[in-house]
Amino acid sequence: MSHVGVNLGFGNLHEDLADEQMYAGELRIAELAGELGFDSVWAVEHHFDSYAMCPDNVVFLANLAARTERVWLGTAAVILPWNDPLRVAEKMIMLDILSGGRAILGMGRGLSRIEYAPFKIPMSESRGRFDEAAAMIASALETGWIEGDGPYYPQPRVQLRPSPPRSFRGRLYCVAGSPDSIVSCVSLGAALMSIPTRPVPDLMPTYTAYRQQYLAAHGVAAPPISLNVNMYCHPDASVARERSRRYAHEFFASNVRHYEMAGEHFAQTEGYQRYAETAAILRKVGLEAAAEAFASVALFGTPDQILAQVAGIKDVLGDFQLIVIPSFGGLPYEQANQSVELFAKEVMPGVRELQG
Repeated sequence: MSHVGVNLGFGNLHEDLADEQMYAGELRIAELAGELGFDSVWAVEHHFDSYAMCPDNVVFLANLAARTERVWLGTAAVILPWNDPLRVAEKMIMLDILSGGRAILGMGRGLSRIEYAPFKIPMSESRGRFDEAAAMIASALETGWIEGDGPYYPQPRVQLRPSPPRSFRGRLYCVAGSPDSIVSCVSLGAALMSIPTRPVPDLMPTYTAYRQQYLAAHGVAAPPISLNVNMYCHPDASVARERSRRYAHEFFASNVRHYEMAGEHFAQTEGYQRYAETAAILRKVGLEAAAEAFASVALFGTPDQILAQVAGIKDVLGDFQLIVIPSFGGLPYEQANQSVELFAKEVMPGVRELQG
């Protein structure tokens, strides 16, 4: 099934732009997505930093629900270790009711000490907290009751009101990249949400493991992987390349700072050892080379060039959902809006044909 969406990053890497103005820019992109025929709009959860700032994506999506009629509304993601699972379940039920059944729950576990520390939660607890909370929430969204006897979220059994009016099956996603995260994603029967920082062929072992484990666990093929990628579309190929590269570099630098991606702390943090390998590679190759590699993963160029890039991904990955990130690294909103409009008009019809 064809699915093309937009993911909002809520970063304020712009020069002399108030946070309130940044929100107006992100909201306009969201409204454009609904007007231009995109299937979904997604909102991140991030705290305390200009890298990205959306402390409550469900609040934002509830606002967007009132401004739109048909577009799906997804969290990308609710970071479960920072949230009470009871409140996550309650808010997702409310969002689903207010939007007329358009809510999608994406879940993640977070990666930044900058965000974990103010919440007074050790990052080493993230895996245990995620697995415990995700199971409670998934069950609550189906049954209307929540309970838990785990160490992090002991919860007496209680009925949620309003009750969930419909099943969330097929509307659960997990951000996952590590082997442990893939296992968690599969156990929930969730779709895999991926934000690639390397070319798709390099990530195929992870994607293949997810598909194989899902089939073994559930007896049916896994749902299409949701691929979230930066995108800049422009009629002039040289302009598209220059702007995409420039703002992807800015975004990458912000990424490295926010997540301390070159840091040595990952090796000593339970559940994050995989990132220690990435950090070691980053220290070895240097930030400039790593930024250039990151920039090359984005979709950028003329409409024909981007469509060819998407076709190349499909040749390797097979069926997937394409979620574009049009605002990144301080790209001016006027340029981001023009990119979204051109993509919708001249690229999206071809993407839908490819997706079948």
